[in-house]
Amino acid sequence: MIEYPSRLDGVFHALSDPTRRAMLAALAGGERSVGELAAPFDMSLAAASKHIRTLERAGLVRRTVQGRTHRCALDPGPLAEADAWLRRYARFWSARLDALESLLRDGDPDDPATLPPNDPGEPEP
Repeated sequence: MIEYPSRLDGVFHALSDPTRRAMLAALAGGERSVGELAAPFDMSLAAASKHIRTLERAGLVRRTVQGRTHRCALDPGPLAEADAWLRRYARFWSARLDALESLLRDGDPDDPATLPPNDPGEPEP
């Protein structure tokens, strides 16, 4: 079994696969059996179960057993943690892009590097 230093590492590993992302999207609509999660994909139940185990290790899915049926449910807590981590970088990039926009809009007439490029129809000075 793969051990991750933090739950966030496991979440991003689980989200790195498009099949697992699609399974999470299906679970956002409610509980599903392993068979229901596997149905849209050309894979065996054993392969689907491996994907689900990865989601479980990341804390994204809870599995319950009802007789021979394994039911899966989404646990949104780890997704909220990942979202909070990503939002810090969204704020960083937003501030950087705002600064760039300001620089491009206002420019520094003493620094040609901050001025917008010449219009293609204008001759170079």
